[in-house]
Amino acid sequence: MRSNAMKAGLAKAPHRSLLKATGLTDAEIERPIIGVVNPFNELIPGHIHLNNIAAAVKAGVRLAGGTPLEFPTIGVCDGLAMNHIGMKYSLASRELIADMVEVMAIAHPFDALVFITNCDKIVPGMLMAAARLNIPSIFVSGGPMLAGRYQGRDVSLSCIFEAVGAVQAGKMDMAELEELEDSACPGCGSCAGMYTANTMNCLTEALGMALPGNGTIPAVSGTRIRLAKMAGMRIMELLKENIRPLDIMNEKAFHNAVTVDMALGGSTNTCLHLPAIAHEAGVALDLKTFATISKRTPQICKLYPAGPQPIQYLDEAGGIQAVMHELFQHGLIEDTLTVSGLISANLAGREVKRRDVIRPLTEPYSREGGLAILYGNLAPEGAVVKKGAVLPEMMQHQGPARVFNSEEEAFTAIMEQKINPGDVIVIRYEGPKGGPGMQEMLSPTSALVGMGLDTSVALITDGRFSGASRGAAIGHVSPEAAAGGLIGLVEEGDLIAIDIEAGKLELKVDEEEIARRRANWQPLPPKIKSGYLARYARQVTSGAQGAVLE
Repeated sequence: MRSNAMKAGLAKAPHRSLLKATGLTDAEIERPIIGVVNPFNELIPGHIHLNNIAAAVKAGVRLAGGTPLEFPTIGVCDGLAMNHIGMKYSLASRELIADMVEVMAIAHPFDALVFITNCDKIVPGMLMAAARLNIPSIFVSGGPMLAGRYQGRDVSLSCIFEAVGAVQAGKMDMAELEELEDSACPGCGSCAGMYTANTMNCLTEALGMALPGNGTIPAVSGTRIRLAKMAGMRIMELLKENIRPLDIMNEKAFHNAVTVDMALGGSTNTCLHLPAIAHEAGVALDLKTFATISKRTPQICKLYPAGPQPIQYLDEAGGIQAVMHELFQHGLIEDTLTVSGLISANLAGREVKRRDVIRPLTEPYSREGGLAILYGNLAPEGAVVKKGAVLPEMMQHQGPARVFNSEEEAFTAIMEQKINPGDVIVIRYEGPKGGPGMQEMLSPTSALVGMGLDTSVALITDGRFSGASRGAAIGHVSPEAAAGGLIGLVEEGDLIAIDIEAGKLELKVDEEEIARRRANWQPLPPKIKSGYLARYARQVTSGAQGAVLE
């Protein structure tokens, strides 16, 4: 046992004394020590109930003969951090979470780990740590929030962000906004659409690191507590069998996860997080792989924000295992190991229960996946769009550039109704280095939708978007402006051509003019000059590489 390094033998008598100071008995010390990583805090709706999940996990560990010891990590609520300086810290928190778990798990040599996840950067940060540490591990999320109800329809977080633009455009009054504000987020759990948190929890299941049901069982369900107990029990079996994360997270598993992502039409942030996790696992996963898998994988689900259904409907339809069953039957998923056995065994009897939620592959929403990778002179390393949430009339678009050097400038222009139908909004110097931190931009995209401009206005950025964004919102443009990318040379009024179906993103300016501009280009000075983000900006790589640190 790894934990013997801190508890066995004559020389470890002081260590045992310290463990006894925490209340542990000799019998508990002799058993395998299981770390339980709990990112509970009182700010994030997806985390406010995680102490209950942790208690269930620890009960499961004890039932199976282990001694659970809990420790925390940080967590940022992307919704609360949105549209102010706090959002610059969101993506950057992913690396801190991975580092925190590494520190705790090596300083105190646990025999195995149970990772409790829920919201956006916590899931990938912990998966990165699991790959880095490579000791027996299992994941269990806190589960998704139920949808709210407003005027007889299901609503969620994206609805309230879009309502801000509707009020500004005079399409909704303040009384209606307040009613929606009180209804949209009814309780604990990760927000109720196929946003980043739920996408990543679903993909953790598809990747093989969580038990069936992890991505979709509602947070408030007793089934979620039972799942947590089962995860606590299962980690003891993984320990006995010496099954480790890198036995599971291989190339086949990552390709399976991307395939499920495309079938779901998940968050564009998966194009950052899955490559970063793969990097820790020693697996090559780039945007070209996403593009290749998208071309062969039909989109068979449309949940918020791409469609009208909350994620609880996907659970009723059979969850991620039913989606994988559909894909497996058509040869799109490969059989590989998971924390609960081979995929083929897990999928037995997991047929789809609601065809209005999970369509047959023969009758998909789209013959290709819900995410598209675009290339062109504006994005030679790639850019990402949630194709499944783009209106048909915006699949091809050409218009004049409206150029802004920050999200704040662009959002002000949108709210002051200075954006015209046909425009292409360009938000730059918001990439991993330039932001720094590659902040999400749900506020501008949602304001455009609320104002009805998503039918005629596109937005491109070297930053990124929330999983709740929809419309012709193209992010991750790489190289970013701060690294000398062409997006930094775009001028007001330049024509930009977008063809999502063909995977093209082009600046319609001749090469001679581009060369003249490049000769005169100077990057903007750093927006943040000290502290963690200044260090982060010096070390972070391109969004096309998952924004991992060098």
